Amino acid sequence: MPFCEVRNNGIKLFYRTYGAGPVKVLLVIGLAGTHESWGPQIRGLAGTDAPNDGGGDPAAVGGGAGNGSGGDGGGIEVCAFDNRGMGRSSVPTKKASYTTKIMAKDAIAIMDHLGWKEAHVFGHSMGAMIACKLAAMVPNRILSLAVLNVTGGGFECFPKLDRKTVSIAFRFLRAKTPEQRAAVDLDTHYSTEYLEEYVGSNTRRAILYQEYVKAISASGMQSPYGFEGQVNACWRHKMTPREIEMIRSTGFLVSVIHGRHDVIAQMYYAKRLAQKLHPFARMVDLHGGHLVSHERTEEVNQALLELIKASEMKVSPEDWTNLTTKSPGWIRTKFALINNTGGGSNVSIAYSMLERLHIFLLYFFSLFVLVFEYGRKAIRSLKPVKVGASLT
Repeated sequence: MPFCEVRNNGIKLFYRTYGAGPVKVLLVIGLAGTHESWGPQIRGLAGTDAPNDGGGDPAAVGGGAGNGSGGDGGGIEVCAFDNRGMGRSSVPTKKASYTTKIMAKDAIAIMDHLGWKEAHVFGHSMGAMIACKLAAMVPNRILSLAVLNVTGGGFECFPKLDRKTVSIAFRFLRAKTPEQRAAVDLDTHYSTEYLEEYVGSNTRRAILYQEYVKAISASGMQSPYGFEGQVNACWRHKMTPREIEMIRSTGFLVSVIHGRHDVIAQMYYAKRLAQKLHPFARMVDLHGGHLVSHERTEEVNQALLELIKASEMKVSPEDWTNLTTKSPGWIRTKFALINNTGGGSNVSIAYSMLERLHIFLLYFFSLFVLVFEYGRKAIRSLKPVKVGASLT
């Protein structure tokens, strides 16, 4: 099996390549995902899901949902790999071994191992954070960048506070079997509308549930070390102004692709990143959930192929972007307009207070979930005291 050993730390990364051609594409998957999660994009870009090493992958999640693009690759070689802490790659036991910068170095090691001097780099969720770090670290090796369902890390990783996300959080923490994990993953990855659609006589939820159970059973549940480490990487992730400027100054084109019904990564933060990368970024807003790459496969694959083509044709950033102006986001823009018309100081103070309140609520919610989980484990660990029968 193909492994890449990262120098000096003994980490082995499992990877696979698909297709052949002069165009190279590196796919970086997100938290708790394996290289197989890129199945629809591997087929759409490389024109095949048969790995070049001749080995067979277990059934990819979502592969039978009836939503594949089926396009040909047109001379594209694709590489997808398991991040450290997941799949067949090494699982370090220390949280400090997991940061987006360290994992970006893993991706660079993969490129070096393959002999790729340059590549188009596409990342999803945590993988998009890693891809951003990678682009800032070695911008001269990036031909284009696509980030799917991305946030800026830290508190931006927290979902919206509503009944659905609270329910998902508790179910996720309590999931101990492939069946339980598959059920909660469906609600995390897809929009409700998509899951309730019928494909023949069954709902898409029923079809995907069987595929998820099979895939999770084949790869195994993620180890606690890997999960906690990858969560740590997301929490500690941040793109500094200098790193953003490093990406912008190199001049490669960027696509920010997001599902508007994503319950994990909020659309606002993806749009804010796109604005920071203006005029090199294009915002692609699709009707889908967190795993929009599966839910809207044809549209996502088309967006990725358009990015590759535009990069190869040297399309100018002004012709590429669909963002009107470089601004810090639509909310701040509205407040700036109010400020220009007078009375803006009170509005800016109110906005600052609301933003701080939002951060506090997110922190309180996460703390509550953690306390609940540890309390539940503590109660389970208590052994009942045996009391002898009464003599009276």
